Amino acid sequence: MNNRFISIIISLLFMSFLSAETIKNESNDSVKIEIKEWLNTASQEMPLPIFHSINNLEGLPITVDKLLEFDHYELSEWWPSKENGSTKELQWGLISADEEGYVNLSPGKEALPEISYIAAYISIPRWMNIQLITESPHLFQVYVDGEKVATKSSSEKDEQKETVKTETELKLETGKHLLLFKLLRDPENKMPWQIKTSLLIPDKKLVSDIELSTDSQQLMTIHRLLDAPSVKSISLSANGKYTAIFLSQMSLGTDNKEKWLEIRHTKDGKISRVYRGKDAVLDFTWGNKGSNYAFLLNVETGKDLFIGDLESGTESKTLSSQEELIGFTWAPADDFMILSLNETPEDTGSELKRFKGLADRQSHWRNRHFLYYLDLKSKMMTQLTAGKLSSDLHDISHDGTRLIFSKTREDYSQRPYSNSSYYILHLQSMELDTLWNSPWVTAIKWSPDDTQLLITAGPSFYDGIGLNISEDKIPLGYDTQAYLYQISTKKMTAISKNFKPSIDKAFWTGDKRYIYFVTTDRSYRNLYKYDTKLKRYDKIDSGVEVIAKFQIASEAKTAIYTGSSANQPEKIFTLDLKKKKWKLFMDPAEDKFKAIQTGDVKRWTFKNQRDVDIEGRIYFPPNFDKEKKYPCIVYYYGGVSPVSRSFDGRYPKNLWAANGYIVYVMQPSGAVGFGQEFSSLHVNDWGKIVADEIIDGVKIFLDEHSYVDRNRVGSIGASYGGFMTMLLQTRTDIFAAAVSHAGISSISSYWGEGLWGYLYSSEATANSFPWNRKDIYIDQSPLFNADKISTPLLLLHGAVDTNVPPGESIQLYTALKLLNKEVEYIEINGQDHHILARQRVELWTKTIIAWFDRYLKNQGEWWTELYPQ
Repeated sequence: MNNRFISIIISLLFMSFLSAETIKNESNDSVKIEIKEWLNTASQEMPLPIFHSINNLEGLPITVDKLLEFDHYELSEWWPSKENGSTKELQWGLISADEEGYVNLSPGKEALPEISYIAAYISIPRWMNIQLITESPHLFQVYVDGEKVATKSSSEKDEQKETVKTETELKLETGKHLLLFKLLRDPENKMPWQIKTSLLIPDKKLVSDIELSTDSQQLMTIHRLLDAPSVKSISLSANGKYTAIFLSQMSLGTDNKEKWLEIRHTKDGKISRVYRGKDAVLDFTWGNKGSNYAFLLNVETGKDLFIGDLESGTESKTLSSQEELIGFTWAPADDFMILSLNETPEDTGSELKRFKGLADRQSHWRNRHFLYYLDLKSKMMTQLTAGKLSSDLHDISHDGTRLIFSKTREDYSQRPYSNSSYYILHLQSMELDTLWNSPWVTAIKWSPDDTQLLITAGPSFYDGIGLNISEDKIPLGYDTQAYLYQISTKKMTAISKNFKPSIDKAFWTGDKRYIYFVTTDRSYRNLYKYDTKLKRYDKIDSGVEVIAKFQIASEAKTAIYTGSSANQPEKIFTLDLKKKKWKLFMDPAEDKFKAIQTGDVKRWTFKNQRDVDIEGRIYFPPNFDKEKKYPCIVYYYGGVSPVSRSFDGRYPKNLWAANGYIVYVMQPSGAVGFGQEFSSLHVNDWGKIVADEIIDGVKIFLDEHSYVDRNRVGSIGASYGGFMTMLLQTRTDIFAAAVSHAGISSISSYWGEGLWGYLYSSEATANSFPWNRKDIYIDQSPLFNADKISTPLLLLHGAVDTNVPPGESIQLYTALKLLNKEVEYIEINGQDHHILARQRVELWTKTIIAWFDRYLKNQGEWWTELYPQ
């Protein structure tokens, strides 16, 4: 016994219940650790089935080992706890190994087979390949994180016979892992029902990195993020009594999603009705009166439209087999609907295609959709609009007599290369009033008394009435403002001109004095109440940092919404609009995250060269120790949207922190939510200002935070942020590793080839083109500065990305390979701009962490395991 190693282990792992010894006949660096403390369930009798001795269809009797193969419980979701029996099926206690390392179980009726479960947790701060060595005369199965990794189906019944050792290779990623044994006692085996388990660690230096425990508290994992239920939509009935929630959840081990609709009582959350079935129920929408509702049901011949009333219990089919029905809107009195039906041009069968415009590369661009009137009493349907251009409904007047709709056409003569005409249609006379032409409008709504229109649009709308920037700047069209239009006088008023947050959604219901706005407010998404009389905005506390989905009941002073915070997953809340009091309604992912330990998240800002505060935040690893030195990941976007404080899984800062990284998220200039002056800096910049702010910010951050190792800092961004990753490496060497997902290496090729490249560039490079601004399209393109890159760079791209084509990564990969630079390119098969397929998301996420582990922790084993040389 090596007492030196024993003392090291005891001092470092005082709660781990380990014993260790140097293994003879193995590498001198190998160390064996015995697992001494376990969680344990009481034994359960498992008699063989009736007629088990009669041969089955395979010509064999059912023997005791078949009981081992049968899944008595669904183990994939188990995460046992001694406090509350968290697997729900069983109660867990504690059991200890004896002096020889054996866990001895107490059999019940010795004449019958019995099963029991033991579990322990293995925590490691790095990827590791270890051996699991198990000794037992009886049968068992081994599971790691719910996945079966080993089986012993033999039973040594001769007491003189040596017990068989089972050796299993475990490749464990950073984090806490559940080691679970399903133990089966063979009643014909008179040897003790016991098991001895140990871990063979290949390098004695790694012993201090391993902690064994029975504590179920867990750090964030990719499985928790991906497998938690998520809310796809949420809405309140008009009377506020019922809530409809669309949920989805990944099916374990597949790329498929289970989707279902729950209708609950808003008062107490009790379920009233559930619709299940993949993609069966679509577009569930409450009416504007009482508890009326409607939904579309997918059928083989198209879509059926159902209408019902939850309180009366009535439900009937209103339309059948509407193959081209794409949407519907209730009239305010629930007496009719406005439908949107698609029209598809006839397929000519030609192998050649003449493009009819820049947008004709989009697969459905030639389709058109028009508006139809559906009388719900007679079920008569009438077409309202037609022509060469699609019709988009904005709103129905509260008296039910008028519609506002628009038609959009391409217009290459001015930014943003499209223009829309807005109309009021009088339903009885079919007369048309023209409002205005504008490319900047996002939505229009009637006031409660139908005398005004609430419009959300860019700052340039209506001859720039909403502009609030210096004359030398071009406004960013994505910085959405709010306007009021008096119909009788045709007077337009900009009501958010001096309001810095950008408007995302607007709600004007009931009292015409107040309008509710969901806003992008710096890196937050907040709710504001606007008083049209006092012309004042008041922020309403929502209990979350980022509101996601938000709805107001048309007849009640109640709202419902989903929201999250930087280290709190998305939940559902209700809000009493009169009292301004919120209440937790439902936590769909509670079971997935209740045992998760997260680190702190703290706001941190710095002054840029223009003496403006640049917002940011720091994610700390759980159990953070300021006396240690940590590697750091810097994350940014740099485009028009701020990196919100939502609890997200796409670029999971909490997961990176759980893997031992300080994560610094910064919000450089150019994003909406900070005022028009701030967002206008994005126009015609393409990374100059942003790159300087990231570089300066990181240097200041490192100077002020001694616990960050300035030699182990990595950078990562996606889309425009991927472009920033590429560009930064041409401008600085402060990063030890970098990751670019779906980045843009050549601004001109993205501008011309990406499906929306020229449209985005109409804002990002307003009035600037490859032929008149080479200083942008060439000088700011990373491809033309590839020789300046020295940082190891990982390029990731979806193979069928239509937004930023994969050629943007391939071009830079080609350049860096020819320049003999450290670069890797990984393409994700079948994925577009966002990686959505469950198993590919998991591998993609692990690839990013393994890349940073390789260069920021000097731990290349995980990368090599994923991508062997």
